[in-house]
Amino acid sequence: MDLNSTDLPLGLRQKDAGAIRSHFRTLLSSNKPMVVPGAANALGARLIQRSGFESFFVTGAGLANSEYALPDIGLLSLTDLCNETSKILDATDLPAIIDADTGFGGPLSVMRTVHQLERLGATAIQLEDQVMPKRCGHFEDKAVIDCDSMIQKLDAAQRARSDPNLVIIARTDARAVTGLEDAIQRGLAYADAGADAIFVEAPQSIDELAQIGTALQGVPLVVNIVEGGKTPRLPVSDLADLGFTIILYANFLLRAMVYAGEQALIHLNSAGTSEGFAFPILPWEDRQNLVDLDIYDNVAKHFPETH
Repeated sequence: MDLNSTDLPLGLRQKDAGAIRSHFRTLLSSNKPMVVPGAANALGARLIQRSGFESFFVTGAGLANSEYALPDIGLLSLTDLCNETSKILDATDLPAIIDADTGFGGPLSVMRTVHQLERLGATAIQLEDQVMPKRCGHFEDKAVIDCDSMIQKLDAAQRARSDPNLVIIARTDARAVTGLEDAIQRGLAYADAGADAIFVEAPQSIDELAQIGTALQGVPLVVNIVEGGKTPRLPVSDLADLGFTIILYANFLLRAMVYAGEQALIHLNSAGTSEGFAFPILPWEDRQNLVDLDIYDNVAKHFPETH
């Protein structure tokens, strides 16, 4: 019996990054709203794919929190991002939006960031206009670079990509620093500079969301829904009506997993057993299915004499 590439588990299969990017471009141009959960590790990305989503977000905040137990205040390097992203992209063939923060420096650093992430298989790369070190978009005390400097970074990003289907998302954090009007003007300028999608971070009301959607009509728009954050949590249909295409839930999965884990450990510590835990846990069979154990076992049968 032959062993074809389609018989291999995702962790052993070569991905066609070009085809994945082309597919994502088609999704983006359809104007159909995309709910995009965030993944902070490979298992999270696999879970997102198994749950039926069309794309996912490699969250910088999630990586800082889950892989390094650090706050989202710009402490990770490009090397850290690439190391973690390579593991995550190995676990899925979904289109992946990579949170590249500020690009880790000026235009030359942005070019290297885009080159490295594209080589790993990124579908889209998000760059923001904060001053380094950046802070979470829903934190206080942020600062932004001037608009022209960000435009230079976007120019560098476009020059660095080898696949024109690699999507460049320009994020502005100006709403919290210089106000909504400046954030909108930056969004327009970044779109004119060639950004494929615009992300005005942390609008604080439905009216602000509406103003962004109206001013940037015709441009694919990103909104980030943060539980407990500054932006209203509206239904996807309402956000689509306001003009938003990519609807991020960047750390919903991580926070749900951490909370469930915390409750499980509290029970184990107090009860001295996992018996009687009040919440369901993933069944044994589902756990093995999630990591493709049966597919790995089938591949191993082709090498019966291996020790």
